[in-house]
Amino acid sequence: MGNTDDTPRASHGPEPMDLPLKLWIARLANGVSPAALAQAQTDWWLHLAASPSRQAQLAASALHKTQAWLLHLARMAQGPCEDCVSPAPQDKRFSRPEWRHWPYHALAQAFLLQQQWWEEATHGVRGVSRHHEEVTAFVARQWLDMLSPSNSPLLNPQVLHETLRTGGANLARGAVNWARDAMAVAAGGQARGLQAFLPGQAVALTPGQVVMRNHLIELIQYDPATPTVGREPVLVVPSWIMKYYILDLTPEDSLVRQLVAQGHTVFMVSWRNPDSADAGLGMDDYLRLGVLDALSAVRERCAGADIHAMGYCLGGTLLAMAAALLGARGDKGLRSVSLLAAQVDFQEPGELGLFIDESQIAFLEDLMAERGYLDGQRMAGAFQLINSKDLVWSKLVHEYLMGARTPVTPLRAWNADATRLPARMHSEYLRRLYLHNDLAEGRYRVDGEPVNLDEIRVPLYVLATERDHVSPWTSVYKLLRLARAPASFVLCSGGHNVGIVSPPDGPLASQQAAYRVGEWAPREAPANPQAWFAQARPQAGSWWPHWFRWLAAHSSRQVKARPVKGLRLRGRPVPAPGTYVFNANTG
Repeated sequence: MGNTDDTPRASHGPEPMDLPLKLWIARLANGVSPAALAQAQTDWWLHLAASPSRQAQLAASALHKTQAWLLHLARMAQGPCEDCVSPAPQDKRFSRPEWRHWPYHALAQAFLLQQQWWEEATHGVRGVSRHHEEVTAFVARQWLDMLSPSNSPLLNPQVLHETLRTGGANLARGAVNWARDAMAVAAGGQARGLQAFLPGQAVALTPGQVVMRNHLIELIQYDPATPTVGREPVLVVPSWIMKYYILDLTPEDSLVRQLVAQGHTVFMVSWRNPDSADAGLGMDDYLRLGVLDALSAVRERCAGADIHAMGYCLGGTLLAMAAALLGARGDKGLRSVSLLAAQVDFQEPGELGLFIDESQIAFLEDLMAERGYLDGQRMAGAFQLINSKDLVWSKLVHEYLMGARTPVTPLRAWNADATRLPARMHSEYLRRLYLHNDLAEGRYRVDGEPVNLDEIRVPLYVLATERDHVSPWTSVYKLLRLARAPASFVLCSGGHNVGIVSPPDGPLASQQAAYRVGEWAPREAPANPQAWFAQARPQAGSWWPHWFRWLAAHSSRQVKARPVKGLRLRGRPVPAPGTYVFNANTG
């Protein structure tokens, strides 16, 4: 039967009649689809209810863990003994000496055994889809993290000791901290201490000028620091979810400043913070206005020179698309492509995939329908949920129960400086990349032109971080099997941001920094990344010097330093960090 004019059509937003109710639900649920959570937990519960054998296994496990805990109590009564269960290496909630004493140690062991049991209960139920299994396990972890004895002022020995020592002053200070934060959130303002890290005053200090501007980006060219520079300039494309200056924080941890000091001509894309009028901007607009226009502008200012292009996170995903398009067109203007924590295959996107299904994406589209964008704070909220143990509950204990003040660092201030995401772009990004994986599977098109990652032939420097909740390193690694290019793969210690911002020396250099390196001809990287990891030897130190050496090895010669001819607005130059970086995330 053919289509008629009455056939419903899919849309990227709710019908007008549905909008008030959907917006009310979206605000109440803080952007997380109740339907998606209910579907996942119902799938798990119904299949578990129909599996008496699985129920028996879990009952036996619960009995075994109870017996192990009781036996541990008996041994504790006789003196120090080994734990019956150990926390995960990254779980520091019970690491302080106070938790070794009775009865707190018993509480911690009981909690960890319960946590272990729920991990068993939410996995391995026959018939439950993998996505629903992961969502159910995630919800269980959220409840357990919330109910941990470390979060209770009556069960946490550190809090009790501090309360007795100060006569309750810690709780009074904590109440003041909570009230200050609550008032800032209610007023839509910034959290305390962020005003001390304004771009151009405390961060984003590398000198330069805006040399090009369009509706979506300002292109910054930094002043040379050496009399000669490499012939090939470096273009940096950061993620548009956050402000660009994570790569130019303070002088002590600025990757941009070190690039300039190494003798490179450096250009930086600074994304504009979109508003309601930009609701119709899509992924194609971000590619054209954000990357392709920037490449054209750099070529104009460095005539005859190829470009070292570097992309970070989503900026790297977009840069990979651009490199594939240019390769297919026979454009040889790229000298190399460096991708930092950037995915192109989203089949295994890590815990962000918990928020990616049809229900959740439709829910976000409903939420964006009112203003035409997704507020950056809601995206930040999703990241906090993924790592709530460290980002939410540790703050509760440290600031609200212990009454301490967490110092605001440049990185924390940058992390709070989120941007908005246009409704169309965000919907296309979630559907085409995360939900359908069109880019890796060869279905992605830009203005009708196919984007084939096989067309990337220039040398690749692909970097991932070991503890990345946003771009898992095994997912980042997949590009090596998709592009037809010689590649260096670097896996560094740290997480999505801390692993990237890794100065090699000075007061902010990490003593624990290390990285592993693999180098292969096109398509020769091992199919199993874990097999490579098992034999790759870690090297101590920051990955920055390794990348600098790699850039030098893929460059040609030195030329006289290029003067910066900046854009003039009202007869005046626009110094770095430009103006788009100051677009606030309010309104």
